[in-house]
Amino acid sequence: MWWLLAVVSAAGVALAHPGSARADAEQDLAARYAPVVRLVVQHKPCGPGEPYQPTDINALLGKDTVALRGPFQQNDLIKVGPTASDLGRGLFGYHLDFPGNALRPGCTYEQWARMITQGTKPTVYSHIATEADYPGRLALQYWIFYPFNDWNNPHEGDWEMIQLLFDAATPTQALGRSPTEVGYSQHEGAERATWGESKLELVDGTHPVVYPAAGSHANYYQEELFLGASASEGVGCDDTRGPTFDVRPVVDTIPSDPAAARAEYPWIAFQGRWGELQKAFFNGPTGPNLKEQWTHPITWATSWRDRAYAVPGGGVLGTRATHFFCGAVAGVSKSLVFLVHSPGLFSLAIIALLALVAFTISRSRWRPSAPFRLERRRAWGQVLAASSRMYVRQSSLFLGIGLLFIPISLFVTLLQTGVLHAASIADIQTEGEGGGVLFLLVAAIGTALTLLGLGFVQAATSRALVELNCGRPISLFGAYRLASRHAWPLVGGVLIVSIAVSFLLSTLFLLPIAVWLAVRWALLVPALELEDLTCVRALRRSRELVRGGWLKVASLIVVGGALALVVGPLIGGLLILATDARLWVLDVIAGVVYALTMPFVALTATYVYFDARVRHELAAEREPDELPAEAELSL
Repeated sequence: MWWLLAVVSAAGVALAHPGSARADAEQDLAARYAPVVRLVVQHKPCGPGEPYQPTDINALLGKDTVALRGPFQQNDLIKVGPTASDLGRGLFGYHLDFPGNALRPGCTYEQWARMITQGTKPTVYSHIATEADYPGRLALQYWIFYPFNDWNNPHEGDWEMIQLLFDAATPTQALGRSPTEVGYSQHEGAERATWGESKLELVDGTHPVVYPAAGSHANYYQEELFLGASASEGVGCDDTRGPTFDVRPVVDTIPSDPAAARAEYPWIAFQGRWGELQKAFFNGPTGPNLKEQWTHPITWATSWRDRAYAVPGGGVLGTRATHFFCGAVAGVSKSLVFLVHSPGLFSLAIIALLALVAFTISRSRWRPSAPFRLERRRAWGQVLAASSRMYVRQSSLFLGIGLLFIPISLFVTLLQTGVLHAASIADIQTEGEGGGVLFLLVAAIGTALTLLGLGFVQAATSRALVELNCGRPISLFGAYRLASRHAWPLVGGVLIVSIAVSFLLSTLFLLPIAVWLAVRWALLVPALELEDLTCVRALRRSRELVRGGWLKVASLIVVGGALALVVGPLIGGLLILATDARLWVLDVIAGVVYALTMPFVALTATYVYFDARVRHELAAEREPDELPAEAELSL
């Protein structure tokens, strides 16, 4: 009967101390599903790989190398070596400051992290969270702190987490059931997996394996090179590829009761930032208690993604192309870091570049701009001047033509989303490298449709320009109606160009040929639209017109396109520094600006077409010493 007495005794203890029983259940649940953290090996200090392990917060507290600063000031020193009780005061707007400069980290943070964590064990912090709007559901969270985030947005401190969901009302109930799904944090969002899904790797049947990306610590389910993205951190490559090593962190359980949590872990009440105060997304992060999932874990779980996309290591892009892509993104990131850290030097570099551009521009003739009388030779500067003057003079018309590109972009986005969703329903692989190939295929389809939309914008612009030149009134709908007469040849020509150029771009060593062909076919749309040609004949016609003037055509198309591409992101970049708007809002603004400037690119291409056409038509009739400036051409 001893076992009966033990049960009764335990029940009595539980009734007498219900809080203690719940705490024991929370600890038991956290221990059962404690994650295995699989980190990328760093072969040498300050080299590639992951130098940071899940860190015990106590390693930071009371250390004279950590400062508490604020509120809202970089250099307002409050205390050296803040303790847990100091942080427990809340201190909204304050921030911790570690030794080093987040924008120029060097080896400082690695060396400091090794020093303060010596003698401590890797640690994660579990937390049981429920939500009143979702009774009968429970979230088990594991919060992981790293001393430094060494990704495209370097910053001091980094909080990541994974979350398991249970159809249970209490930790005791959850101990008798399996989780329903798991979410791994990836920058601002998370990726889900159902419990038992093939991509979710388990150790001993209950311990999920998490692959933090080297540097960013975004959590993934596999070893791959992933396309990482975030509304506030931009795009880059998250690398979880091995060799790796396993870490089995100690689990410290933060009680679900707020008062008990603050009593045992006072620092959880800190409302400041766990790292150096910097501009924009170089700021240290806020702590778990200020994250949505801390208080609304089930609501947050509804936003999880179903998959992450891997960049293929071979095949479509090839390893070198993959490295080129990731390196390019990293290069842009370094430029932004340079801007924030050294705005003076960055400004000087920009001024030098602008001076070079100004010198180049000064070598060309710009006047008279003469936007009408299309059938004439124009100097390099005159083409841009005529395009600008016509764009401004007929701004309502050309802005309207550009605005119609926005629904085309939305259609492309919806189509891409639909294809990916259909692939998921059809059980086509959408994770890992296979998912990356699918993602790139969908991106290629989207690119082709986008180019087709741009082709219609250019065709409508060319038609509108000709009508204006002839003194006939034209509306934006009238321009598109005229352009639609050659819709099928336009579709065929754009598809030929996009497929051929995309194929050549898929292998880096054929990039020069892709550029050469793209310029040779740059006058496809106006040739097809204004000479009533088939798509094949229009491609040949563009080749004929470009021959002998490749550099002029290339430079004008590139400059016109660059102006359109730069204006939107430039406005977005200025808004990043001047406002607190989220990046997806700024991306929308940049996209609208891009659509509105596309007719300017089309105008430039049309003026280039007429310049090349006059040159080509009069080449056989020119005098030995002089080429006539104008010729009468029938349209």
